[in-house]
This record gives sequence, C-alpha cells and structure tokens, in this order.
Amino acid sequence: MVSDPAQLLADNAALRQLVAEQAARLHAQEAALRAKDAALGAALEGIKSKALEIEKLKLQLARLRRMHFGQSSEKLGRTIAQLELALEDLEAAEGEQAAIVTQPDAPPVDADTKRRPRRMLPPEHLPREERVHEPAGGTCTCAQCGGALRRLGEDRARQLEYVPAHFKVVEHVRPKFSCRRCEAITQVPASLPIERGLFGPGLLAHLLVSKFDDHLPLYRQAEIFTRLGLELSRSTLADQVGHAARLLRPLIQAIETSVIGSAKLHADDTPVPVLSPGAGRTKTGYLWVYLRDDRPWNGPSPPAALYRYSPGRGGEHPCGHLKDFQGALQADGYAGFNGLYEPGPDGRARIIEIGCMAHGRRKFHDVAVSAKGKAPIAAEALRRIGELYAVEARIAGQDADERRRVRQAEAAPKMAALKAWLEETLGRLDGKSDTAKAVRYMLNRWTALTRYLDDGRLEIDNNAAERALRAVVLGRKNWLFAGADVGGERAAAMYTLIETAKLNGLDPEAYLRDVIARIADHKISRIDELLPWNWIKADGVTGNADAA
Repeated sequence: MVSDPAQLLADNAALRQLVAEQAARLHAQEAALRAKDAALGAALEGIKSKALEIEKLKLQLARLRRMHFGQSSEKLGRTIAQLELALEDLEAAEGEQAAIVTQPDAPPVDADTKRRPRRMLPPEHLPREERVHEPAGGTCTCAQCGGALRRLGEDRARQLEYVPAHFKVVEHVRPKFSCRRCEAITQVPASLPIERGLFGPGLLAHLLVSKFDDHLPLYRQAEIFTRLGLELSRSTLADQVGHAARLLRPLIQAIETSVIGSAKLHADDTPVPVLSPGAGRTKTGYLWVYLRDDRPWNGPSPPAALYRYSPGRGGEHPCGHLKDFQGALQADGYAGFNGLYEPGPDGRARIIEIGCMAHGRRKFHDVAVSAKGKAPIAAEALRRIGELYAVEARIAGQDADERRRVRQAEAAPKMAALKAWLEETLGRLDGKSDTAKAVRYMLNRWTALTRYLDDGRLEIDNNAAERALRAVVLGRKNWLFAGADVGGERAAAMYTLIETAKLNGLDPEAYLRDVIARIADHKISRIDELLPWNWIKADGVTGNADAA
C-alpha cells in the first residue's frame, strides 16, 4: 500500500484503493455492532417478559398465602407449592438471560429493564478463610522488565461457599504490585465461576445436585439453609442456578455431540406434568433420554446419557433430536419413532430399528397377573422368553464376537421356535383378547426383535434406557410440577451432566464442584478434557479413581 501523501495525490488509483479499504472496514464494524445490538435487544426483551411473569406469579402467590392463613386446605397448599416451583424456573431463566447482558463488553442495563436484587453481604458470624493469589514465580521481580516490585494494594472478592453441614466465606485476595523501574502493575487475574457471583463452586454444585439429583426444590433448600443459620431467598438461589446452567452449557453440548455421534443408542421417554405459569393448570411435557452404553460387551465408548425436553410427544420431537444420528436405535414400539426408520432417497434407512423384548414380555406378564395364574398361554410365552434371557445372562460382559456366536448357536433356534409357536397359537385365540394382542405385538415387530441375534453390540431389550429415566420418575413425585417449559429444558440439561457423571462412576457433586471452579477459564477448544469420562481433578487425581 502507498502511504506517502504526495505520492497518493499523484496516484489516484492508490488513493481510491485506500478509501475503498477504509470504507469496507467501516462497513464490517457497523455490521458487527448491529448484530451485537440485536442480540442484546432480544436478551433484554426476554428479561422484561420474564420480569412481568414473575411479578404476576408473586402477586398470585401472595394472595393464595393470605387465603391459606384462614383455612387448612391440602389442595390450596399444593397450589402454593406449584407456584413456588414455577417461580423457581422463571427466576432461574431470568438469571440465565442476565448472564448475556452482564458480559464485560456489554453496555450498562437500565434499572427499569433488569431487576437486580440487592447484593447480599455474607453474614459476619460465618467463619472466614483467606486465600492469597500471588503471581506465578513469586512477587519479587517484574515479569515484563525484571525490575523490583512494590505492593500497591489488593482486591478482595467474597464468595459464600458450602461445606457439608456448615457454611464458610472464602475471601479471594489478589495483591497488586507495581514495578519500581517501569511502573508496570502485576496482579493475578480474577477467576470466579460467575462474574461478581456470591456463590462458590461447592455451593453451586450442591444446589444443582440437590435440585436435579436429590429432587429438592429450591424453596425447600432455602428452608434447610435457614436451619443452618443462613437466610437465602428462593429467588437468589434460582438466579444462581440459571447462571450455573449457562456456565455449564458448553459441556452439555459436548456430551450431546458425543452421544449423537455413536453407532448405537437406546431411547425412551416419560411424561412430566408442567404448570402453565399464571394459568393455574397443568399440561404434560416429556423428557426423552438417548443413552450410549457399551459396557455389556466391553465396548470402547464411555457411557453417556443425553436428555431432551419437549412440550408434547409427537414424532417430530425424536426426529428433531436425532436428525444427525446414524446407526442402530433400540426403543419400544411407540409409533412416534417410526419416522426415524423411513428409508432415504437412496432407499436406505439412516437409522435401524432394534426392538425391545422386555416390552413384549411385559404384555404377557400383565395377562398372567390379571388372570391370577390361570393363563397357560401367557405362562408358556414367559417361559420361552425366559430361556432367551438365560442365554443373555451367560454372555454378559463378553466381547461382541463371542456374544454373536453364542446367540446364533443357542438363542436363534429358540427365537425361531417361539415365532412358530406364536403363529400357531394366534389362530386358536379370540382376536380381541389381551393374549391375542400380546401375540400380535411381538409378531408385528419380529424383525426388529430379532436383529440383536446378528450383532453382539446390541441388547435383547431397552431396559438400559428405562433405568436412565428412573431418576426422572423418582424426582417427578417430589417436584410436583416442572414450573414451565424452560424448567423442563434446564432439567434435561442438568440430568445430562449429572447422570452421565454417575454412569462413569463419579460423585456428581464432587465432579461439578471441580468443573465449575475451572470451566470459566478453560479453553473452549479443550472442553472435552472436562467431560465425565476424561475428567482429572485439579489435584491430578482421575475422577474414576476418586470415585472408587
């Protein structure tokens, strides 16, 4: 580029080139600013909307509490609990949105736009622990010029931390030093899980595990903390849960990428009641699980569970969840999965259906139970299916080739005999009887039910996915209602992280405590290092070794 002014005036082509370059640079900067303003505006609108919903629910909750003083009504108390949960999810969502507009480069937010709770100072009666963060290599010399350093002062940041059975306050002290020679200032950079956040990694991990693994709603946790001598409002806890969920999002996305890239998955779903905020009534949402578990055949991939939430059960939901998946899918006979098995333009199916023998067996079991032992056909079906499971018990934990060999030699003949017996039996049954329905259920899915015989990596049933949903089913009794769709989505994300940690033999609270302390400063390109199956604690101890 020509930079001499005299030469530019003499060279119109060079001048035009310089003007064009500057105009292009300015245009790119203006486009980036417009995009940033649009994203910030959308976040602010979301915060305004949630703030209105929160105020509406708080008014409704206050009115119900006044009514509850004058009467002893179990139904009214249940309604109050439902609204408490709805507020939890909305306030956590507000905290998650607030994380967007509180980034270091974001402009200030008007007081009318973002409701900021008064910043709570840790109570004076709590014990203190001081941690001084000195610059690496000592504090004697300047890293830039080698000159002597003198102490200028320090910055202090208080965090409220949780230690089992008691609280403490950790004061992070970051001394400042200046160089006597060049006046350069040296200080260890601040490293907090949530910028300006009051809660430490241990307390955040405890909140998440208590809510999503121990099934304790935040208002109940607030009551527990009060008994321990610390007043923390539900809204404060919800705000911190929302911030923590956003902090952990890259890790959850990494688990999703890993699971969807698998060659074989188990899938299942379960309903969860969801409260429509402000409407006072419930609807039904669904939590789906997509599980990778190669442990029965000593496969190389670590176990992982991906949970997704949807407001309905239509087939478009699993089709959307698995749009990038290719391989074998083991699921029940729910028709919503059928769209996944359709052949593509090339005539080949992207996903291969693997049936679940446990579902077929369950239908005969129900007939036997309802008939109180007087159902000889159901009893015979259960006996034959039991022989297939006996084969599986003997080959559990063996490699895929050996499992396939044994199945072909022992299970395949039994399956062929079972099919012949079912077809012959069906002709003698009343077509409308429950026994006939059980027989047709298995015959209609016979191809999918027998595919496991030809591949030692596959299982005879989908019980692994059902076990992965057991925590949701247990928790459902304690949440009452998820609060709102956004609460269901957050629950699915936290289940993904917590249940995957448990599948890999980790204590989820210890795992989250360490990860939350590190993830804010961890390079996104190395996020896989923090996945449960790769996790090594900051002290160098592997996660699995610690769990053992």
